[in-house]
Amino acid sequence: MDDRYARETPAAFPETGVFWSLHGTERGTESACHLRLQRNPSQPMEKTLLKIQDLTCGYGAQPVLREVTFDLCTGDFVGVIGPNGCGKSTLIRALTGILKPAAGQVRLKGRNIGVLSRREIARQVAVIPQDTAFLFEFSVLEMVLMGRTPHLRRLQRSGQRDLDLAEEALRQTDMRHLKDRKVTELSGGERQRAVIARALAQQPPLLLLDEPDSHLDIGHQIEIFGLLQDLNRTRNLTLLCVSHNLNLASTYCRRLMLMQAGRLVATGPPEEIITPEHIRAVYGVNAVVQPSPVNGAPQITPCTERTSC
Repeated sequence: MDDRYARETPAAFPETGVFWSLHGTERGTESACHLRLQRNPSQPMEKTLLKIQDLTCGYGAQPVLREVTFDLCTGDFVGVIGPNGCGKSTLIRALTGILKPAAGQVRLKGRNIGVLSRREIARQVAVIPQDTAFLFEFSVLEMVLMGRTPHLRRLQRSGQRDLDLAEEALRQTDMRHLKDRKVTELSGGERQRAVIARALAQQPPLLLLDEPDSHLDIGHQIEIFGLLQDLNRTRNLTLLCVSHNLNLASTYCRRLMLMQAGRLVATGPPEEIITPEHIRAVYGVNAVVQPSPVNGAPQITPCTERTSC
């Protein structure tokens, strides 16, 4: 191992059965699990959690994703970046089995996701999409308890264990003091923490996030990414996070996957992905990339008509 880099309810989506929540350091090198990361030595090495092989899929006859291949291992925190329309959100739908592959496959813990029931998938994967409307005035605690649904039998009521797990999820997201408040009365940052708590109550080993920082100010963006980083480190929760904020993704994610026109064009630590050449080739933008004076992560300053590179 090279040491150079020391460093998503059925009630809301009954047709899918996937339990969506509102709205994806140490660094390692590629191995048999080529998005595998160098982990905390106190954490055991785990086998591949999610394996994507030559995945091609889309809507109708036109593919959106083309021959995408990567592995995701337990404990990874991977950011997916790329311009609008490149297939990032489509990838999230494919990884949960909502969107069926035209070719290739997605394997979850060694099993083809296409043969798994919605409940089986929901016990392993939680998803936080970009936007979800709160249609009813549930309390925060009631909403978080919805994350326990995949673990309950039909018509079974939640019990004390479910309540304890929901309370723990609220504690981990610093939301216990707001558990009796209506979700419609929460701020943007509080809503995001509440739906992350719902995902945690679901007890999945894998959390997929589709732009969890969208519509949030910079303070709340940092708060959410910091929470995700803490969950990754303390619970060994595996995260795959789609983001348009390249600087935050570079700061908090251990690995980045760069997409363009439905293809995965580069994977690796932020230092290898956030480069002027990649930014110019994928985004069509000239930019200066420099290490952050705070943490050393590569940060982008785009060039404009007023500032030349």
